[in-house]
Amino acid sequence: MRTVGLFEAKQKLSELIERASEGERTGITRRGKLAAIIIPAQADVNLETVFEDIESVRKRVRKPKSLTIKQLIDEGRV
Repeated sequence: MRTVGLFEAKQKLSELIERASEGERTGITRRGKLAAIIIPAQADVNLETVFEDIESVRKRVRKPKSLTIKQLIDEGRV
């Protein structure tokens, strides 16, 4: 996998996308640390299925209970 800095990636985004469409993976670094990876898209991805999966995960995750200011202070969060 080839890596490029964030500044260079912004300057060459079209080229990086073209290379990804040809199968190349490119890592993008920020301040020397890997921040993201551009990978080829899968041709058989069904976006409707992806959004349905996201929705099912969202429904399974419980919303946090409402806490009062007093409870937050008691827990040391405020």
